[in-house]
Amino acid sequence: MKQTDASTVTAKLVSKDQNSSQMTTGASLPRSVQNPETAAAKSRHKTHMLWEEQQGQHYPERDTMRSLRFISAEALVSHPRVAQESLDHIAYNLYPLLFKASYLLEQAEVTRAVLSHWPLEEFRLAMLLGPNTDHPEDLRDRACKACLEACMQGLADLVLQSRSNRLRVADFTGIQDVQVQQCPCGRALGRWGRTKVLARICCQLQGQPCTARHPIEVFADLFVTEGNFDMVVQALKPAGPAPLQVCCPSLRADSLSPGQLLQVLGLAGPSKLRKLEVVHNVRLHAGHVQQLLAQVGLPQLTSLTLPTKAFDAPPTCAPTPEGEDPLLTSIAWELSQMNKLTELSVAFSTLTGKIRTLLSPLKTPLRVLDLANCALNHEDMSFLADCKHTAHLEVLDLSGHNLVHLYPSTFFQLLSQAAQTLRVLTLEECNITDNHVGMMILGLSPCNQLQEFKFLGNPLSASALQRLFAALCELPRLRHIEFPVPKDCYPEGTTYPQDELSVSKFDQQKYDMIAEDLRAVLLQANREDIQASTPLFGSFDPDIHETSNELGTFLMQAFKTALENFSRALEQME
Repeated sequence: MKQTDASTVTAKLVSKDQNSSQMTTGASLPRSVQNPETAAAKSRHKTHMLWEEQQGQHYPERDTMRSLRFISAEALVSHPRVAQESLDHIAYNLYPLLFKASYLLEQAEVTRAVLSHWPLEEFRLAMLLGPNTDHPEDLRDRACKACLEACMQGLADLVLQSRSNRLRVADFTGIQDVQVQQCPCGRALGRWGRTKVLARICCQLQGQPCTARHPIEVFADLFVTEGNFDMVVQALKPAGPAPLQVCCPSLRADSLSPGQLLQVLGLAGPSKLRKLEVVHNVRLHAGHVQQLLAQVGLPQLTSLTLPTKAFDAPPTCAPTPEGEDPLLTSIAWELSQMNKLTELSVAFSTLTGKIRTLLSPLKTPLRVLDLANCALNHEDMSFLADCKHTAHLEVLDLSGHNLVHLYPSTFFQLLSQAAQTLRVLTLEECNITDNHVGMMILGLSPCNQLQEFKFLGNPLSASALQRLFAALCELPRLRHIEFPVPKDCYPEGTTYPQDELSVSKFDQQKYDMIAEDLRAVLLQANREDIQASTPLFGSFDPDIHETSNELGTFLMQAFKTALENFSRALEQME
């Protein structure tokens, strides 16, 4: 297109109503589905997929009906210089179209310019990238590095150029981090990277003069580690007036000390925090958890994830003669004060005989419960089978428990109680064998709302998997299955649970043949809509992938410190 043609497009975009300040929203925004792993990244993550052609999220066709307005916007942003020169002459209510068009075509310089001229009171990234009547494609799973950095830099330009008189809210939440980026560059800026870029810009603006009449509230899902901790703290706690005020509805913390966690949590606005994930290399024990919950206060929290061994007693805490656990009782009481808490993940904490103490005080029924590898006993399972939470559960993880062998009646009672709401069920490494398949089929048959079933690491044969797949085809909403490599593919005498070395040593050719047979089961039942895969080392985790280098360094440092302490102890003994 020649420049004169681009100018014509500009004229068509300009509205007579230059003072319009309302953002036009299209259709409602449906919840997107996380993009599963694809064949392109299969070798890198050692993931064996059942049907490559069925992997990947369904995206609307590129030629899906677009409005003439959006086609005009695409034509304009395809000429970056003309687009930037035209921004002052374009109606306010057309800025959302220009933004989505520039994001779609990865015209980062136009994206930055649009933000630097943003004339509306609100900028909400997820709403702008979601489907609407002008362009039905959903771009919220595009964490495009170039465009997201341009968005945040454009916000800084807006402040420095004294254009921030109208903008009051900039919301960067709602981006979905997936493994394979659909943007042209294919480069992602994950949650940790977005946190670092935003924190850096906030810190830079703290030292710059600006004429904004009011601060801009910036909503962001923060991911804080040792690598960006100091910058985040400075952004959250400016020394003086700051043009950007960071608001944190969601916080993920990794590789921090308990003291650092407490500090950043206090600065992040705990009274408004809705989701808290404390994971992996944050070394907490029950004393830390009790202190954190008691001191900070999280009245709006809906989702809480705690790291491995978070309920272990501190070294100085001795059990009472009656065997009670006062710390756990106190933690449960603090949780009961969170009237909006509906998601609780406490995997890899030893909670033998303690589930009633932990969950019974909660006032709000849980929808998500992760108790993987918590060493539950019969008393715990009996409580779960008949507690107030069970009939509301949508996501349940009981991996690492010998459920069908040790607690068959209570386990299947639990499934029966949760059948009307359960959407995701994870039973990895539960020692489910061929002899249990009949019971599993009976137990799962009422679960008509089930959408995902994950049962990796169970010693099941090919014939047992075929029986189970045939039964799973009867579940109308089921769309995703993660199944184990059949035991037929391993050498005779292989023991379960398997370590990482042995789990990858199987007969690939035999697996492929069995996978084809399983495919035939689904095809015969007209269930091509079901995706099935065997991710040997778990599903793709964008947060771990993004910070793997830093976490590796953190672990090496922790190992070095442990060796130094051990060496000093030996010297003292001598």
